[in-house]
Amino acid sequence: MKADNAEFERIVTEYAPVMYRAALAVTGSETAAEDAVGDAVLRAWQRLGSLREPSSARAWLVKIAVNCARGQLRRGHETSLEGMGEEIPAPEPGQERELRNAVVRLSAERRAVVTLYYYEGFSTAEIAAMLGVRRGTVKSRLARAREDLKTILEG
Repeated sequence: MKADNAEFERIVTEYAPVMYRAALAVTGSETAAEDAVGDAVLRAWQRLGSLREPSSARAWLVKIAVNCARGQLRRGHETSLEGMGEEIPAPEPGQERELRNAVVRLSAERRAVVTLYYYEGFSTAEIAAMLGVRRGTVKSRLARAREDLKTILEG
């Protein structure tokens, strides 16, 4: 992609909230998610030439943010679920808080796929590419997450 500074700033500004929510879902830590997004913006700028289609900028940036978030975890950032409920949007009015609290209680792997699929609208194929897993793995994590959420909400 041939982009100038203004175009890069526009796409990063537009997709930074999605990048943050994805990184938060992976790390479980606001601080680590913020660090991951900062790292992701720098990496995206350095690799801007690898973005072939401007229409795929959202998925491209989120994939970079997810990879940076995983790097945060590898470097030993502790995960903390405190505060996450305020950052993950709820899909239906009336049950927001209860559902957010349930999503926060999922394992990091399941929380990540739920956030990317339901809240951010990525397909299972896109999520598989972002997380570096098979599409079937994403589908099974989604199915197990739905089971977990049902158990938590009926709890």
